[in-house]
Amino acid sequence: MDTSKHGRITPFAVVGGPALMALYGGIRLLEGSRDPGVGWLVGHSLMLAGLVLFVPVLVALERRPAPNRTAAGRVAARTALGVALTGLAASVVQIGIDLYVGAVAVDKADQHRLFDGIQSHPGVVPAVYSVGPLLFYVGLLALLVAGAVGRARSLCWWSPVLMLTGTVLTAVDLALIPVAAVCYLVALAPLVGVGGVGRPVAA
Repeated sequence: MDTSKHGRITPFAVVGGPALMALYGGIRLLEGSRDPGVGWLVGHSLMLAGLVLFVPVLVALERRPAPNRTAAGRVAARTALGVALTGLAASVVQIGIDLYVGAVAVDKADQHRLFDGIQSHPGVVPAVYSVGPLLFYVGLLALLVAGAVGRARSLCWWSPVLMLTGTVLTAVDLALIPVAAVCYLVALAPLVGVGGVGRPVAA
């Protein structure tokens, strides 16, 4: 990936990803938005775009300035990136299923029938709805923790704390997605620095 192009994309992704998630969360709160129709499709389309924007964010975190990083540290960072991208892919598949169901279902009952039919296939629920998407947050949190510790840290200590807080909030109640999105935005804000990959934080 071209470094200068990546540097231009990252600040946009840092803001755009959480912002689109917040819009999705806001639409979910509107009456009728959880039934098949325009609200469902618009909201899930925004969420899909927001998830895609996290790809350059994850890459930026893995490539953060770390002159003293050891070989083991590089392997760990790449592993965390792989875990996060795997979870992100699972989340994208989940949203894709949601969009398909929302587009073809004629009413709420048909929506439930379609979801039941898809989720009844072996392995779909853990891969796409439970374990799979969780890997995104595990990998992302690992990258944030790695960026917030050590002498060459390029993130602040509160970045992983806010990311974890936002994730817990969504697990407690999906109505809190807009609040969680703000947590993600603030957590990732230090990435918007020189070259789009953050400035080293002074010890």
